[in-house]
Amino acid sequence: MESEPAAVDVRNLSKRYGGTLAVDDVSLRVATGEIFGVLGTNGAGKTTTVEIIAGLRRPDSGHVRVLGLDPRRERAKVRQVLGVQLQQAHLHHALTVAELIDLYVSFYPNPRPARELLDLVGLTSQRTTRFEKLSGGQQQRLSIALALAGRPRVAILDELTTGLDPRARRKVWATVEQLRDENVTVLLVTHAMEEVERLCDRVALLDAGRIIALDTPAGLVARAGAANLDEAFVALSGKELEESA
Repeated sequence: MESEPAAVDVRNLSKRYGGTLAVDDVSLRVATGEIFGVLGTNGAGKTTTVEIIAGLRRPDSGHVRVLGLDPRRERAKVRQVLGVQLQQAHLHHALTVAELIDLYVSFYPNPRPARELLDLVGLTSQRTTRFEKLSGGQQQRLSIALALAGRPRVAILDELTTGLDPRARRKVWATVEQLRDENVTVLLVTHAMEEVERLCDRVALLDAGRIIALDTPAGLVARAGAANLDEAFVALSGKELEESA
């Protein structure tokens, strides 16, 4: 991957909250069209790292570039190429699916057509349904559609299947796989091993704000001498991941 152009380039990133070092000298490069997993327990620094990459938080030190752009100094340009779906995103519950998509589409000069977004995430039949009436899986798929409204070349997806049943998870995963087919670069923040094995080309394991390993899922298993990715994570970090509720 080092010889390929980097869609996301992070070097020596650090962020402290009071006495807690949330992100500790993190460096990674994500190639164009790659699905790159950021895996770790709750509190490992995953969300803080991607929020800094998205320009939503200021790092204490380090270098971040998204398609060669500085997320802090070139925010307007970054917003045109980066789509973000964060775990803590809040949407207006009284608006319908179509109204929310139309709202987000209006933010961009060359947006993806609303009908195309609905079809991409399989919500055409729910276009007149209010957000509050959607199932958890449908809400997650809608959040992906909103992140893709501006035709981003890079997408950040944070814990997108937390709390979903197996059927809903598979539908969301199919949407992410379609992004790969469209050569969209994806940063996938998760603590779900099955998700990593199904989707990710490479994965960074975070623990206490540091990257403790970075490889393909199969490479991590081989490096740890483990039978599967769950065992590899335990061997490399000394911790176990909690399953999503």
